[in-house]
Amino acid sequence: MKGFTEVVDLNRDVIQGNFTDATFAADLWEVFNNRGPIDYRDPERFFRRTFLTEGLRNLLEMAEKRLKGRGGDPVIQLQTPFGGGKTHSLIALYHKAKGEWGAKVIVIDGTALDPGTITLWGEMERQLRGKIEEFQGQYPPGREKLRALFEAHQPLLILIDEVLEYITRADAIKVGDTTLATQTLTFIRELTGAVSSLDKTLLVVTLPSSETEVYDERIFYRIRNILGRMEKIYTPVQDHEVVSVIRARLIDNVNEYEVEKIVDEFLNYAEKEGILPKGVERSEYREKFIKSYPFQPEVIEVLYHRWGSYPTFQRTRGVLRLLAHVLYSLKDSKIPFIRLCDFDLSNEEIRRELVKHIGPQYDSVIASDITSSDASAKKVDKSLGKAYETFKLGTKAATAIFLYSFSGRGEVGATLEEIKLACAEIDVPSNIITEVLSKLKESALYLHSNAKYYFSTTPNLNKILLVMMENVTEDEMRNEERKILESIFSKGRGLFKVYIWPRRSSDIPDDKKLKLVVMDSDNEEAMGDILKNHGKSLRTNPNTLIFLCPDSSVRNSFNQFLRSKIALEKILKDETIKLTEQQRKEVEARVNENKKSAKGRVRDLYRAVYLPSREGFKKIDLGVHTYGMPIEPDREIWDELKEKGELLEEMPPEFLREKYLGDKDYVAVKDILESLYTTPGEVRIASEEVLVNCVRKGVAQGIFGYGVLKDNKPECLQIGRDLELELAENVILTKPEICKKPIEIAKVEEKVGEQPIEVPIPSPKPSISERRDKPEVTIPTYKILTYKELHLELKAKPGMISEIMRLVSSILKPKFRSLDMTITVKIQAGEGEITREDYEAEVREMLRQLKEKGVEILKEEPR
Repeated sequence: MKGFTEVVDLNRDVIQGNFTDATFAADLWEVFNNRGPIDYRDPERFFRRTFLTEGLRNLLEMAEKRLKGRGGDPVIQLQTPFGGGKTHSLIALYHKAKGEWGAKVIVIDGTALDPGTITLWGEMERQLRGKIEEFQGQYPPGREKLRALFEAHQPLLILIDEVLEYITRADAIKVGDTTLATQTLTFIRELTGAVSSLDKTLLVVTLPSSETEVYDERIFYRIRNILGRMEKIYTPVQDHEVVSVIRARLIDNVNEYEVEKIVDEFLNYAEKEGILPKGVERSEYREKFIKSYPFQPEVIEVLYHRWGSYPTFQRTRGVLRLLAHVLYSLKDSKIPFIRLCDFDLSNEEIRRELVKHIGPQYDSVIASDITSSDASAKKVDKSLGKAYETFKLGTKAATAIFLYSFSGRGEVGATLEEIKLACAEIDVPSNIITEVLSKLKESALYLHSNAKYYFSTTPNLNKILLVMMENVTEDEMRNEERKILESIFSKGRGLFKVYIWPRRSSDIPDDKKLKLVVMDSDNEEAMGDILKNHGKSLRTNPNTLIFLCPDSSVRNSFNQFLRSKIALEKILKDETIKLTEQQRKEVEARVNENKKSAKGRVRDLYRAVYLPSREGFKKIDLGVHTYGMPIEPDREIWDELKEKGELLEEMPPEFLREKYLGDKDYVAVKDILESLYTTPGEVRIASEEVLVNCVRKGVAQGIFGYGVLKDNKPECLQIGRDLELELAENVILTKPEICKKPIEIAKVEEKVGEQPIEVPIPSPKPSISERRDKPEVTIPTYKILTYKELHLELKAKPGMISEIMRLVSSILKPKFRSLDMTITVKIQAGEGEITREDYEAEVREMLRQLKEKGVEILKEEPR
């Protein structure tokens, strides 16, 4: 789509930024005195840039009819809110009367005249006669004198603007036992009578539309009662005409063909996304959009009806002034049309036009949540990833919500659908706004939501939480982290003896049991001290130590979580914090959620395993915890070490022979065991039973012999048969060949004959070096019966999903390179209800995220 500046020609003043408050503030007195902006003084330019509304056309027709003596109402009251077009209409009457109709015009502006120096009747005589002769003094003339003056100057148009302000100030001036205000009200009564008695004289008076916009309600009601006897009330601008008025003032030319193309392309997107306003037909919205272009219809509606309901906003004038600033800020933009989200709240002029009606306290709200470099909305922009970052959807959504948040009538906030429409990008799926709002709710400090989203100066739960988080101490965090660690390992399987955050090396026993030492940092110097020392002594069994450390890259995010967890629990307990019912429910929900996720967060922090090695330490990263799986870090570490060959529950006899016996005649079993415990980097055994079973198996298979040292010489006692083994001091493993050396042959006395028989000694199996063309094998394998493929189909209740995941993750995944698993989940929910907005915001958004992660949505039928 083309940019809007390629489709419309902006007014010259808008392009150049040559506009002030006076540019859009019509001033009848300035025009009367040939001063002020040329666009108001010059009749031709004035009418070229004025949209003749139905009300203004009727007003001009009635005035012309009256001044030409063809009847019509003698007194007309113009009544609109401030900025609603009253003064603009008086200027139109002034130019028509002076030019086309050839009438004389009296102009009274209550803001320009000083009650202390001149009266309304004196000013009228001065304008008609050139001087004040007959109407001097502070007592008004009677009806007949007024009639005589006006009759001599017919056709005559009398325009009175802002008379209420003049009378209010006149109330302070004493005139005998009364005030000048009372005398002026008497004059207006006589004035209406005199005008009504003439056929070519017309009086037009402006008044505010309600008492909320007046200076003095008492005077307002009195003047309205006086005029109400014979007035005709006209409203110059109807609501549906505002867009045409705005376009006429700000836009010089429009390429209607291109406008229709842009609007139609947008409507195709909006229909596809389902974001058109409910109950509004495409054709109806299309007509509104074409009329309001380059502004999306909601821009005018929100500004005119919501912001325009503030008395200080001045309706049409306020909208014109604000939109002029918006157009100027976007004149170099390539956007096809202007949405609420395109208002740049960091622009000083735009922000001032808004904040002056709602209070300067909102400056800090805007900065904190929308415009500053570290504002919540800016963080959301970056969190959406590179695909969406350039669209700045966080800032756009927050801006749209802010503009929807205010109204003089109390109507505040925007629905999800309204925000989607206000931020619509044809290249972006509208559902992303659901995620944006979710992120804003988590981070913004002054954003509130119930059925609608809105900003307020009242801090939301995030702000309360932020203050409370700032007061969480380091000791509180450390104690909480330790408490979670202890709760995780207290339910361990006893695989390791666990020691959490030892303060000194002597806290860790120097025995032969496997120990998991949980450190509070990945400081290798601290780990090295524990590895080498046991208090003031040297540690003799360092290879029994396994260290678990926090991942420093995760520490900051975990600390943020921990602060939030502690702070939320404090908020819930602190009776001095007055939470709304909704906030209390939210805090309770978040506290419960944090309790559920705390162990997983700690597990993801403590993921770095350090093993003693000959060069220092070997690091193993456990990775992120698999969702749905039990949180058992000791079991995870055990299984990970087993898979990587760092921990053995079974030891192959071939490995023992190659590693420890080699070409030697024998090796002491106690030396093997001592090496496993004392040498950093050696393979670890689950217990001494691993070595015992390995020796028994090797002896039974003839891989090595079992014997003792006798006179410092190896003596083979058994080979080829199973044996009961105790790890005594002098037990050795020998080469099989030693068991073949001549020894005293066992004699078996038979009942028949006395010939001795020899007990055959089995031949030893060839060594690994003889069987393989490799100089060294770390852990030789031996034949095991295996399955090459596995096919399982399971039907399970929801609570068993995690157990199935454990089967896959912990058992099958390490053993099979190719693993394909498909889970079909059927969800049937009933006997309850969910709002369509919640379904859209939560359920459908979760389905969208699952779909992006590869989950196929087979059926979705909300009813």
